[in-house]
Amino acid sequence: MGFIEGLYQEVAQALRKLEEIPVLETGISPKVGVVELLKMALKNEMEASQLAALWMTSTSEIDIKLGLARQCGDEAKHYRLIEKRLIELGENLDGFSPLAMGYSPLYQWLITLESSIERVAAGPFAREAIAIKRNAQLIAVLEAMGDQLSADLYRNQIQPDEDWHHNFGLSMLRKYAVTSELQEKASLATIRTIELADELRSAAMAKSGACVIPGC
Repeated sequence: MGFIEGLYQEVAQALRKLEEIPVLETGISPKVGVVELLKMALKNEMEASQLAALWMTSTSEIDIKLGLARQCGDEAKHYRLIEKRLIELGENLDGFSPLAMGYSPLYQWLITLESSIERVAAGPFAREAIAIKRNAQLIAVLEAMGDQLSADLYRNQIQPDEDWHHNFGLSMLRKYAVTSELQEKASLATIRTIELADELRSAAMAKSGACVIPGC
């Protein structure tokens, strides 16, 4: 088995865990459910944009630097799109900060990564793959709640960007993870990202009672 194929197996195993979780629950008030889920998503988008910006400034490889620049802009765009949708739903976001309760444990770990190969593996490759799967579940929930506009926002505008981020990470791993040492770093970063993302999802679901957690 090749290096990339092995990494894909690690991520695929994590995604299978998501499929074991019931996506829908009965008795959810559609508007309340949608608003709470979208406000959770704002924190994810803010952290993702800030992380890409932080990494960009200290990355030397030009193609990785520019890919992170695009991701930073994409995630900031997602934030504004979701914010706009919340306002359309009647939510007052004056004074709202998605970071009021601090940064997630995943973000706090990701900012410690120093090598480009670890960053690419943990962020664009692993984190975005998980985000794609979680957002697919979120789309199903939004549609079940009767909010087709929010579902379409994710399907048509957010998910294509997340696909690009993941494929960007994959292409950079193929290009730069060319030694056993670098491949080991990428593998460890991927596995740790999966572990922390899973812990964070479980804690968020338990705390909020949400049937699905958007993004990663």
